[in-house]
Amino acid sequence: MKKSILSLASAMLFVFATNAQKVEFEEYDLSNGMHVILHKDNSAPVVTTAVMYHVGAKDEQPDRTGMAHFFEHLLFEGTKNIKKGDWFKIVSSNGGKNNANTTDDRTYYYEIFPSNNLELGLWMESERLLHPIIGQEGVDTQNEVVKEEKRLRVDNQPYSRFLENVKKNMFKKHPYKGTTIGKMKHLDDATLEEFIAFNKKFYVPNNATLVVAGDINVKQAKKWIKEYFERIPRGKDIERNFPKEDPITTQIEAKAYDPNIQIPAIMEAYRTPSMKTRDSRVLDMISSYLSSGKSSVLYKKLVDKKKMALQAGAINLSQEDYGTYIIYALPLGKTSLSDLVKEIDEEVVKLQTNLISEKDYQKLQNKFENQFVNSNSSVEGIANSLARYNVLYGDTNLINTEIDIYRSITREEIRDVAKKYLQTNKRLLMEYLPESKK
Repeated sequence: MKKSILSLASAMLFVFATNAQKVEFEEYDLSNGMHVILHKDNSAPVVTTAVMYHVGAKDEQPDRTGMAHFFEHLLFEGTKNIKKGDWFKIVSSNGGKNNANTTDDRTYYYEIFPSNNLELGLWMESERLLHPIIGQEGVDTQNEVVKEEKRLRVDNQPYSRFLENVKKNMFKKHPYKGTTIGKMKHLDDATLEEFIAFNKKFYVPNNATLVVAGDINVKQAKKWIKEYFERIPRGKDIERNFPKEDPITTQIEAKAYDPNIQIPAIMEAYRTPSMKTRDSRVLDMISSYLSSGKSSVLYKKLVDKKKMALQAGAINLSQEDYGTYIIYALPLGKTSLSDLVKEIDEEVVKLQTNLISEKDYQKLQNKFENQFVNSNSSVEGIANSLARYNVLYGDTNLINTEIDIYRSITREEIRDVAKKYLQTNKRLLMEYLPESKK
């Protein structure tokens, strides 16, 4: 009976996800190359205006790291028609909120307004693109802001440097070896001319996708978009030719130190393919199987039953060019890092050798169905997804169809992908240690 109820619940979720969550959208290009995506949802009087630029930390010069993230801050400084310090005042006084974020692959800006302020949101984003003020005063101001952010989020946070150390060992050629926040000396050394050149190269309409989602009149929205954005000159086409990494053929062993931790950690990291690939989605499922929730394999074994670890988990950091798959654990008591490696590797070998149970497979399917439903449950989330799928995947309709890829992944594929990528001779084994032990 219990199994029947579970099957019924799964079937109901599948029907809901299939029928209720389809996102309708329209997309087209302006004459200057800017890509536009419109999604109409009149269920609430709210609208999101968002622009995703195809520029991230990987696009920086090696001696000017942090530039992409810096621009995320700098482009709130003001424009020809928005005075310094007025950006957030304008947004909040009109009932809105806004934010931005940067990754290795892209930079994303957005505003959420009552729908009667759609024109305001479009005007503000066009101002950011057409009339930014990039002056020494703003550069100096944001330099201090970014330094403070680094102190708060990196320098003084425990375990905040683990990814930085994993990446610099995993990538020797590709710019993924750096960090998004970059090195402060590089920003200090950058000239105003370099900041202006970065903006001129990457902040151009043909390197941007504009999304308008929510309670809109499509005809009116198109009129305003044309009015505010089509007059912006097209920039030069951006060519990317990043160096390819050599395959890892023998285990890399490394140690990293963090002054903010007292308990060490072990990291097993594997270089994996682009997030655009089917294998990357399979690795998402493997990550969930190993570490999502208290019933997951690693938590149940290392934390709950054997009480060898305070924490244990797996992360599939999937990116545009490569991915990094990381399994980690923090020891409890006198447990050694080598003991944790042995226990983790046992579970990986099981995954590579045997098919996961039908019950565990169904739990994975249910989890990914839930994630799909939740990611499309708000206009803000839909806008982000539409931009991301277009810019990084080149297929906007993945907002509707990516779940079908996950649904079609088999237990056999889970076994085979684990065997293909999670090999001991293809990984980094890194001890992450308190600095006092150095």
